[in-house]
Amino acid sequence: MLLTLYYHPLASFCHKVLIALYERGIEFERRVINLADDAERAELQAIWPFGKFPVIRDHARKRDLAESTIIIEYLDRYFAAEPSLIPRDWDDALEARLWDRIFDNYVQQPLQQLVTDRMRGANGDMTKERSTLETAYRMLDRHMASRIWVAGRGFSMADCAAAPALFYVSTIQPFPDDHHHLRAYFDRLMERPSVHRVLEEAKPYFSFYPFAEAIPKKFR
Repeated sequence: MLLTLYYHPLASFCHKVLIALYERGIEFERRVINLADDAERAELQAIWPFGKFPVIRDHARKRDLAESTIIIEYLDRYFAAEPSLIPRDWDDALEARLWDRIFDNYVQQPLQQLVTDRMRGANGDMTKERSTLETAYRMLDRHMASRIWVAGRGFSMADCAAAPALFYVSTIQPFPDDHHHLRAYFDRLMERPSVHRVLEEAKPYFSFYPFAEAIPKKFR
C-alpha cells in the first residue's frame, strides 16, 4: 500500500481527509490511533511531534504530512484524478482555499472549544464562540444562495472541510430556521456518497462524542 493514514474515525479533521480519499478513489492503509493509549500516542508523535491527526505517510516518496488541508493539496498533486478537489480555475481555487480556512478557523475551532467545555464540565462563557458560529452561518447562507457547492461548479476541498464541520456543529448550535440555503447545502453534503461512508464508519464511535444525544437518529 502506498499510503498509510493515521487517524481516528470520530475526529472531524480526519473526516475531511477521508472524504477526499473516497472522492478520489485512493487506496490507503488505515492506522487508527487512540490518543488515550500511551504507545499509540507515542507512535503518532514519532511521525508528527504535535501528536495530532490526521497524518499520512507516503511510502513511495518517503514523506510524512500532517494538517488536513495540506494533505488534500498533496493528494491532489500526486494522486491525480479527475475531477480535482482544487479547482483548475485560479479564482475558483482561491475561493475553495478561502472557504476551507473559514470552515476550519471559524466553524471547527469554535466547535472544538464548545466540545472541550462540555468534556471538562466547565460551563464557561461560550458567547464569543457561538457568536462566531452565527456569523459563519450567515455568511454561508448568503454565499450558497445561487450555488450547489462552495467553490466553482464541482465538489471541492472546501466541501470536504464543510461536511464534518457542519455535521458536528449542527448538534451544538442548530442552523436558524430562516437559513434555507445553508440547510439545503447541508442536506446535499449529507447525501454525498463519500460523506455518507465516513459517517457510517464513525457510527460505532458516536457514543464517545460529548453531544451524542443531539445527533439526529437518521445518522446513528
